[in-house]
Amino acid sequence: PKKKKTSDFRFGKLLGEGSYSTVYVAQEISTGKEYAIKVLEKRHIQKEKKVAQVSREKEVLSRLNHPFFVILYFTFQDRDKLYFGLSYAKKGELLPYITRLGSFDEKCTQFYSAEIISALEHLHGLQIIHRDLKPENILLDENMHIKITDFGTAKILNKDEEKNKGRNSFVGTAQYVSPELLTDKRACKSSDIWALGCIIYQLLSGLTPYRAGNEYQIFQKIIKNDYSFPSGFPEIPKDLVEQLLILDPTKRLGCEECGGFSELKKHQFYEGVDWDGLPESKAPELLPYLPPTSSTEEELRSKYKVEFL
Repeated sequence: PKKKKTSDFRFGKLLGEGSYSTVYVAQEISTGKEYAIKVLEKRHIQKEKKVAQVSREKEVLSRLNHPFFVILYFTFQDRDKLYFGLSYAKKGELLPYITRLGSFDEKCTQFYSAEIISALEHLHGLQIIHRDLKPENILLDENMHIKITDFGTAKILNKDEEKNKGRNSFVGTAQYVSPELLTDKRACKSSDIWALGCIIYQLLSGLTPYRAGNEYQIFQKIIKNDYSFPSGFPEIPKDLVEQLLILDPTKRLGCEECGGFSELKKHQFYEGVDWDGLPESKAPELLPYLPPTSSTEEELRSKYKVEFL
């Protein structure tokens, strides 16, 4: 097929800005299809020595083939810029939904964390680790299913790195960084599972587990595994989080040493999940988690109805 060019598109609103890229929604004039087009400044990429990072992101995106990841449909360039044509996730990031509702109920948490697990299983099967999994990098499509994005700091493992020879530069976001990255300077597949534990905790409580005034203090808490559950945090997912937020990466539920993803999927919290049917299933209505109280659930729920765009 003929290479696309900017004049083939009508560029619309700005969707997001990264350190060396901007993302716009754009409509292809000939087909009417909408894409999220990531625009990267060549000069900036070279100056900041991000060339390898950009080509790795492109390579990772082109390897992925799973409904819970954004798709890279095309790339093109002009004199000054590179363009990546990605899936347009109409409902935006997961984070603002957590913020607006305060938390997700158990059903929503089960659903969204199951989709993340399903996505990670595919990713790790390709020997790729995300290394920056967080609610800002989990987008939602028009049917409220997830599309994981942002592979700028992903890592493609080759055989020797699996044996842990390579050391990594520090990547990730403070609240979700795994202890092994802080102590050994290396991430592994299990580092994504740690981030999953942080996200499940956050979905149900509205807060990240390791909280402090600055990054240094957050890192100190992570290294000591210093976190606690708010009162009323439900028991079954609490047991799950406790099995994910473990300092030793080889002891986390879902890591290769502990039976892999099939063991994680067997946890009681995921009882009744139709794993293969997730992409076609209907997303649950978004409701906040309400610890058990004497009022009827319906009374409480009526106060919490949140209208999303």
